[in-house]
Amino acid sequence: MAGKLFLCATPIGNLEDITFRVLRTLKEVDLIAAEDTRNSIKLLNHFEIKTPMTSYHEYNKIEKAYQLVAKLREGKNIALITDAGTPGISDPGEELVRICLEEGIEVTSLPGPAACITALTMSGQPTRRFAFEAFLPREKKERAAVLEELKNETRTIILYEAPHHLVKTLKELYEVLGNRKLTICKELTKRYENATVTTLEEVQNRYTDEEPRGEHVLVIAGKTREELQEEKQQAWNELTIEEHMAHYESQGIDRKEAMKLVAKDRGISKRDVYQELLK
Repeated sequence: MAGKLFLCATPIGNLEDITFRVLRTLKEVDLIAAEDTRNSIKLLNHFEIKTPMTSYHEYNKIEKAYQLVAKLREGKNIALITDAGTPGISDPGEELVRICLEEGIEVTSLPGPAACITALTMSGQPTRRFAFEAFLPREKKERAAVLEELKNETRTIILYEAPHHLVKTLKELYEVLGNRKLTICKELTKRYENATVTTLEEVQNRYTDEEPRGEHVLVIAGKTREELQEEKQQAWNELTIEEHMAHYESQGIDRKEAMKLVAKDRGISKRDVYQELLK
């Protein structure tokens, strides 16, 4: 029988956050695939885990995945761990999971810490709906496209950012998203854990005298539907009634139906549209 891949969540700071199930699994599997073996050996040594390790990271994620699948086919059980948190979340582990499932290998996930969820729950921002973007792309064109997509996002937005890019990212977010409510979380689960509730406008002054340190999680309030509706209505109101009508009629919509749509867009009655057109 083929072995099984175990996705094992590891602490994001506080070592006490590891589960009994993860500890037992790490001791029982035949091999541990780790994002950075130099980092993970500290964790294994702390818990006196002697299981052999191999590296699995961004730069070998496809080739190494097939090597691991071959071992799984031989009946070996493998645990996948990342530097911190849950494998597969903003992590090359997603490729290993995909390939294993394509190859018919069983995969199971052992729940545990994830920085995005930890930050969200303590942020004070709405939690029912959220969009996790991890790190914004570094490539300029792709980054601009993602920011533009987030501009009208109504869900709470969660981003990761490194300290040396934080100030620039906060400035870009303010320029594109406007002044949103924001919670900045850092040092999660550690001694100096901190969550600061602020706004994208207020935070511009914070780092003039303070140098950012540590990984940050940004939890940003989404745009309300009321704000979206107001913006749409404002855009429509910048058109004349004739231009607004032409927008719909150019799509093959008949005049009567176009008048209904124009009235709805502008928050006025169909009669008002008719009167304007008569003028």
